Amino acid sequence: MKTPVPENYVFDSFALLAYLEDEAGATRIEALLEQARKETTQIWMSVVNLGEVLYIIERKQGLPQSRQVLAAIEQLPLIFVEVDRGLALSAAHIKATFPLAYADAFAIALAQQKNACVVTGDKEFEQVESLIAVEWLSR
Repeated sequence: MKTPVPENYVFDSFALLAYLEDEAGATRIEALLEQARKETTQIWMSVVNLGEVLYIIERKQGLPQSRQVLAAIEQLPLIFVEVDRGLALSAAHIKATFPLAYADAFAIALAQQKNACVVTGDKEFEQVESLIAVEWLSR
């Protein structure tokens, strides 16, 4: 496992949903976002994981609320990463190797690409701690 650069984090959907819904872990997410606002850290997120957040919100609260949440998310100091061929191939390999959600594979692949720490509370990430650093949010 590579040692992550302390200033680099990757949020999965769990992290962003915890923040948006003020659940356990929201305080830590807010602290990281504040660091990103001050440009002392960088927070990356795959657009696949962004899509996951939005479909979850739309299912629970409807399309109008999902669009409002997207507008709020776009004001956060997150760096959204489009999926290119390299990221897709890395995520495919991770998904083939580990029994986890495909969207999670994109967060893992992005963390590898950016040498970053994934921030999550999703237990599926326990199986990839040999590949990436994980900062665990309380559940």
